[in-house]
Amino acid sequence: MTSLTLFTPAGALAKAGNLTRAAKRLTKLGFDVSIDADALARHQRFAGDDATRLAAIHRIADAAPSVAMATRGGYGLTRLLDQLDWSRIAKSVEHGTRWVGYSDLTALQNGFIARHKGLAMWSGPLACDDFGRSEADGGVDEVTQDCFTEAMSGALEAVGFRAPSAEFDGLEARGRLWGGNLTVLCSLLGTPHWPKIKGGILFLEDINEHPYRVERQLLQLQQAGVIDAQAAVLLGDFSGAARSPLDKGYGIKDAVAALRSRTKTPVLTGLPFGHVRTKVCLPVGGTVELYVQGREAIVGWQSDPRLAHAAHHPHGEDCGDDCGHDHH
Repeated sequence: MTSLTLFTPAGALAKAGNLTRAAKRLTKLGFDVSIDADALARHQRFAGDDATRLAAIHRIADAAPSVAMATRGGYGLTRLLDQLDWSRIAKSVEHGTRWVGYSDLTALQNGFIARHKGLAMWSGPLACDDFGRSEADGGVDEVTQDCFTEAMSGALEAVGFRAPSAEFDGLEARGRLWGGNLTVLCSLLGTPHWPKIKGGILFLEDINEHPYRVERQLLQLQQAGVIDAQAAVLLGDFSGAARSPLDKGYGIKDAVAALRSRTKTPVLTGLPFGHVRTKVCLPVGGTVELYVQGREAIVGWQSDPRLAHAAHHPHGEDCGDDCGHDHH
């Protein structure tokens, strides 16, 4: 049975019931679930003080379960980046631990791959957000669940999605996959925790950020030379922000257009990832290959992230059309 440990490295959990529900559902999926001793700790808005959360990450790294899954994001990992023992985390990944999460986990994931070429973590669901949701609130998304279980078993080697248009038909790119939450990623720029990746495939998402703020951060990355140095950029979901009366029709599409007008790097939209119910799993730090045919895009990789730099063509198992959806 695959061991899975639930831990809370950033924001505190509001309800213990969501954690219990997530643990039960993950157990039914075949995981041997354990909950870290401090998963429900609380200090101000954080899941325990910095020392508590730091100790939890190191404790899990030393135990090296098959899966280390964050219960939620929020904010808090930025506080820990300068104190983390990255070598202990690397040993767990080399042992086979798949660290999973998104949102604030972007800080941990990119800080890790900035130091360890050839190793990867996983951008994917959070326990309470995705597996702890009550049935009244929609329950578990089947595509998210299926992609997660395949990724954690090592069977997942590709995800597909449908872009809004066929403007990038015929595009092929290969590079190291990195990125995650746009705001968290931008906060790492200029720090030792920034992955200096050229020729990579950068994926981005965000929540509750007005389109002009999204544009400002995208242009920050472009003006810093980051976007222009990539083989491709994949944009996920950017929703949740209230429109302003001053917008006069301005929205995310305009923010994307502003970025595209300033770079030659292909910028694709429609990646099913972000603060949405349906999300795929992506190996952050792994080498991937991107293929676009018409509106259909496939991102494929070596199934074992520890072999991130091995040559690979994505013709193995994947989530196919079930892992993607239309973004009009």
